[in-house]
Amino acid sequence: MKTVFSGLKPSGDMTIGNYLGAMKYWPAHQGIARTIFFVPNAHAITVRQDPAELRKRTYDLIAWLLTVGLDPKQSIILVQSKVSAHAELCWILDNYVTMGELGRMTEYKDKSQKLGPTGQLVGLFNYPVLMAADILLYSADEVPVGEDQRQHLELARTIAERFNRLYGETFTLPKATVPKFGARIMSLDNPSKKMSKSDHPDSFIMLAETADSIRKKFKRAVTDSDNTIVYDKTAKPAVSNLLDIYAGFSEEEISDIEKRYKGKGYGDFKSELAELVVEKLTSLQSEFNTIRADEAKLDAVINDGSAKAAKIANEKLDEAKDKIGLL
Repeated sequence: MKTVFSGLKPSGDMTIGNYLGAMKYWPAHQGIARTIFFVPNAHAITVRQDPAELRKRTYDLIAWLLTVGLDPKQSIILVQSKVSAHAELCWILDNYVTMGELGRMTEYKDKSQKLGPTGQLVGLFNYPVLMAADILLYSADEVPVGEDQRQHLELARTIAERFNRLYGETFTLPKATVPKFGARIMSLDNPSKKMSKSDHPDSFIMLAETADSIRKKFKRAVTDSDNTIVYDKTAKPAVSNLLDIYAGFSEEEISDIEKRYKGKGYGDFKSELAELVVEKLTSLQSEFNTIRADEAKLDAVINDGSAKAAKIANEKLDEAKDKIGLL
């Protein structure tokens, strides 16, 4: 049985980009694969975090994973900091990747170009290796990721191949999988940028957003010069992004949505899109609030899942250590 592995960082409230780009599709793997999903909270500390907020967001994210349909009886749900093998394998893999390879990672390049490389934290530079350790510990065959994470997944494959060539078959080579819709949801006010909760509030919609706020944000969402609702990422990036969102929430083909709105204007389209999102998120929020209120149950899910994960991870870590001669 193949293993599907993925996770989301608790660096802020979840957006519809997180939902449509990843979370919504994860439960479909349950029952047909060994499914392991995690909260990579150690990745979050590459920027300064308020400790209380980081704990809260970790619980929030576990609750959201349960809300969208992950079942602890079918999937292993873990918190990264609870499984020390992640950090230990990261140190080992640091010795099978070069400074040049890490320096080419997009996120590090972007931040170092904006703010200068000398002041960047080592964790920011090194976190793709921790991501590789996360994936390789569980012999992941498939890793559902957004387009922006493909580069890191390819680095994990490179590291695994390098290690395997030296010491024999040890790590499974992971493959990135991207959902049909919503692989990369863009900003509502700038369709050239990925939707991010670190940008202007009008640029994103949170899973916990109120109905009135959702309607206002879609009303203000940028559109393209002509008034036709056609999917064309190059010529009409703003409307194409809204169509991606519509398709992700409605589970319809984009061509069918285009036909429905042929001859209609942006106003009708954005208004009806807002109502679709309001309806879907209101239902999700109700379920989330019930789950989030029971923190003892969340602790049980975290502790049980992390213990199961540690057993798998420690076996792979011991195998890697034995291959390179570590006691």
